[in-house]
Amino acid sequence: MNVPEAPGPRPRRFGRGGLAGCAALGLLLTACGQTVSGHPGAESPQVTVARHIASELTSMLPTAGQFPDEYPPTVLSASDAIGADADLRGIPSGAAVDPVGCAGSPPSDPARIAATVGTDEDTRASITVELIRTTDPLARLRAQLQRCGTVHAQHGPVTNTIVTQPDPPAPVDADDSLAWRRTVSGQRGGPGLTRSMRALAAQIGDVRIIATYLTFGADKPDMTALDQVFTAAVQDVRKG
Repeated sequence: MNVPEAPGPRPRRFGRGGLAGCAALGLLLTACGQTVSGHPGAESPQVTVARHIASELTSMLPTAGQFPDEYPPTVLSASDAIGADADLRGIPSGAAVDPVGCAGSPPSDPARIAATVGTDEDTRASITVELIRTTDPLARLRAQLQRCGTVHAQHGPVTNTIVTQPDPPAPVDADDSLAWRRTVSGQRGGPGLTRSMRALAAQIGDVRIIATYLTFGADKPDMTALDQVFTAAVQDVRKG
């Protein structure tokens, strides 16, 4: 299963270095506010997911053996998982987002998110896998991404630009799947200052799986590694 590529920003290390990668993303993204250039549209129908996956989220995260050797993973604490999710969305807590409808619904309950991050110590690229418990169907996120292609996020005096484009979804055994590429750039450009991401997402019952490859600058994403980890995560959630 192959997915298109996109450049990505430079996270701090989550692998052997512990939570550095998560902190790095947080510092970079939380320091920036966001304003969204887009056109708010009608929300998706108020459909909710009924099927519940009973297993604990952390028990369904991919293990170290399911990550490529170059990306040794570290499981994040619940609070760090929430911070990493905000970093990967590009919308830090408290940022001014316009239109407001493009802010989405980030997880805020530590019991409803789990994440693990593997970082390549040589390239400083990272693969983050998030499992989020939500009754929102993936179609609602798809509609949001379609109407919120460019976002300007403002936090204090700093403004970031977040550009998200849809990619062909990965063919996985899930209720629904989605894929996108995203760049986050600030008022100061230059090598290593733009974060580029490729994300693969799927939903199985009330568990959403998102695997994101993040790099800084013009480095090409390792889509083979991302696909490997994403597929493993989907299979683990499918097994429950």
